Amino acid sequence: MNCRTLPRLRIQRATLPRPALILTDTPRPDCPNCDGVGGIEHDYGDYDTGEYAGTDWEPCECWNEHCRWVLLPLPSLPRWFPRRRGTIPDPWAANGYSDEPPF
Repeated sequence: MNCRTLPRLRIQRATLPRPALILTDTPRPDCPNCDGVGGIEHDYGDYDTGEYAGTDWEPCECWNEHCRWVLLPLPSLPRWFPRRRGTIPDPWAANGYSDEPPF
């Protein structure tokens, strides 16, 4: 399947290689193979013990996950722009943090 067949499009925000709004293809919702998920998961076990060892993902043929078009490149924030880091203080406390026990 290529990008030329009728894709079901949605808008997403991409961060790599640079921030942008992109159009991407979505899985066919009535696909009998994947039920609209876009792929099939296969659980597998360890050969010696039979214990669960992981999951493989097999993409379905009803969509192309690599089919995307950049709509609008987004600017990245400058380094001097203030960013929130850490936890958000309690807005109802007198100094921004509460020293009361939680009862």
